[in-house]
Formats: sequence, structure tokens, C-alpha cells
Amino acid sequence: MSKILLVDDASFMRMMIKDALMKNGYSDLYEASDGVEAVSKYSEIKPDLVIMDITMPNMDGLDALKAIKKIDPNANVVMCSAMGQEAMVIDAIKSGARDFIVKPFKPERILKTVSSVLG
Repeated sequence: MSKILLVDDASFMRMMIKDALMKNGYSDLYEASDGVEAVSKYSEIKPDLVIMDITMPNMDGLDALKAIKKIDPNANVVMCSAMGQEAMVIDAIKSGARDFIVKPFKPERILKTVSSVLG
């Protein structure tokens, strides 16, 4: 079973993603509420996939993505962000993000991305 780390400062977003994944058979799920916690948890649990928000306190998602990629250049990270942040999307892809999901999104979009990244 794939380990998935969900990173968002909004607990309702983590819960929504977690709920969609659990309903579709993913159960090995972990959570972090900011980039600092995400990097720490990544080192600890070595997830197969990270789904991470860009805009967060303490350390944003782009800095966390770069830190995770230093730990593991093969890390699978999918970024999430609100509409209208095109420059951040480009920065995320250049920094190694595998995909990008624009909020608000439907659960199907998360599932499609997860299955395409994890195979």
C-alpha cells in the first residue's frame, strides 16, 4: 500500500483529500500542517507521494518541495494551490513537482493524479 503525505495548513482541505483517498482504498495516510512539518515527516516516513499546498505559514510549499527534493531527488510531489498563481505553478514544476492541482478541485481530480503518479 502506498504511503501518502497530505500537507495543507487548512485542516478541512487535508480532511477532504483524506476522505476521497480513503473511499478509494488508500489507507496509509499522513498529515502535516506546514512545510517545516512536511520536510520532517518526509524524512521520517518516506512516503510514496506528497500532496502539498503552496501557500502555508512557517515554510511555504515551494521551499518544502525543494527541501524534500534535496533529501530524495526521486520524491513524488504534487502541488495544490488556488487559481491565479501561474508563476508559482511554473516554479513548482521547475523545482521538480510531478503535477499540479488547482483549488477548488473535485475528488476525482485528486484520484486521477494519484493513480497517474503512483501507477
